[in-house]
Amino acid sequence: MKRELEKLQKDYRHRILSMKDLPEDPISLFKIWMDEALNEDVPEPNAMSVSTVSNKRKPSSRTVLLKEFNSEGLVFYTNYNSRKAKEISENPYVSALIFWPELERQVRIEGHAAKISGKESDEYFASRPRASQIGAWASPQSEEIESRKELEKRFSDTEKKYEGKEIPRPFHWGGYRIVPSSFEFWQGSIARLNDRIVYCNEKGSWLMKRLAP
Repeated sequence: MKRELEKLQKDYRHRILSMKDLPEDPISLFKIWMDEALNEDVPEPNAMSVSTVSNKRKPSSRTVLLKEFNSEGLVFYTNYNSRKAKEISENPYVSALIFWPELERQVRIEGHAAKISGKESDEYFASRPRASQIGAWASPQSEEIESRKELEKRFSDTEKKYEGKEIPRPFHWGGYRIVPSSFEFWQGSIARLNDRIVYCNEKGSWLMKRLAP
């Protein structure tokens, strides 16, 4: 297995990021890249790995779905009783990673996470498929359960409870906004001379720099 893994070496296409051609703020570049990922039909282009650190300094990572982004930050939704939410309450500083292998690109974001307003969470929850709304009530996320059968029963019971009714947002479910302090845009290039362009927020202004690969 070690030898097989060592052989996995992909030559990236010859793409170059020129700093003089890039926008002054990272959100504009992020939008360009996201649009290109959508146009290229990249599977799950909004899949985003979010890493948190507990008050015992133990890191953990998981994949969530990015649902909104603008100059204020990047929004994802979760159960407020989940491990990620508990760790955010202990330590709000997080990092996130989006990887588009088809485009030989990745974006790393660092910043702090904060809950969005209840109104924003209500509006998004109302737009979700009904099955996803039921799942938000039925799943005690991150808690130990006896079996899959127990989870399916919780789902069935919740489905019956709200049959013919509008499903309200659970009080324990909602959104977080990652307020970024830095973005790193990585573009694969030939001979592993990959481009790494970093935007850092310095007193409200974005400063751009290049890192060696």
